[in-house]
Amino acid sequence: MRRWLALVLAGTVTALLGGCVRPHQADGDLTDDWPALHPPAQFVPATDACLPRMSSVVQAATYETVDCARSHLAEAVHVGTFTGPVARAAQRPEPGSPALRTARAECDQRAREVLGGDWHSARLTLTMALPSHAAWAAGARWFRCDLSETDSIDNTRPVNRTGSLRGALVGDSPLTHRCFDPKLIDDNLNYMAPVLCSEPHRAEFVGVYLERDMPWAAFLRIDQQVHRRCMTLIARFAAVPDNSELPYRAGSIFYPPSQREWEEGDRGVRCFLWSDDRKLTRSMKGAGPTGLPAG
Repeated sequence: MRRWLALVLAGTVTALLGGCVRPHQADGDLTDDWPALHPPAQFVPATDACLPRMSSVVQAATYETVDCARSHLAEAVHVGTFTGPVARAAQRPEPGSPALRTARAECDQRAREVLGGDWHSARLTLTMALPSHAAWAAGARWFRCDLSETDSIDNTRPVNRTGSLRGALVGDSPLTHRCFDPKLIDDNLNYMAPVLCSEPHRAEFVGVYLERDMPWAAFLRIDQQVHRRCMTLIARFAAVPDNSELPYRAGSIFYPPSQREWEEGDRGVRCFLWSDDRKLTRSMKGAGPTGLPAG
């Protein structure tokens, strides 16, 4: 039995050695024995990642993320892609361009989904980051949407925080704008001091409306129209008639986007109820004509 096995194995070796190509010898083709090299992968920043610093231009060499449980300045909530004619353009989209406004709208929608509410209604800011000009020339076509917590309605610079912003506006969020006691200097608003609605105050956040598309310079000339649209939001919030008596019930304070935000495509205007003649000690939400009387 052992001899038979040995003969079979010997025959197998002989058959292998009798192949057409001798082992360890070149076949004459210098190209077919090496795998094809893959093209280098284009850098794309991560989404759902927290960032130790803010930047409007992201480069692979300096890119860094941190665990959201650690201190950070921003959270990347979405990475989108430019498509269509803009993706074929030689130059990166710049502020004021239709392509950037479209991308900003996509960022805004994604931010609302992540937060569970409108970021305009809270101590939050939404910024965009783009590839460098060199990266765009090399084929990068992404844009990143970053959310950050801010110090106040007046100071919108990002502040360090810990924890993800996912679901941050669901329920009774401490980030949400509520009541304020405005501080004036010579009848000019200096800043809005946040207070509990049960404490004496003269202002309350009522909502956001989206202004129509126009150049920034044109928007600066329509403050009376902005005031009127905010008054409509105030009437709806307080459950009072939106009629000629409304100006005798309340006034308005409004915060528009910054020029940079406007030119990127943000059209959200924050509106606040303003009580000039008396201090309030409760929220005016649903107060009705008796809670917010005329005169």
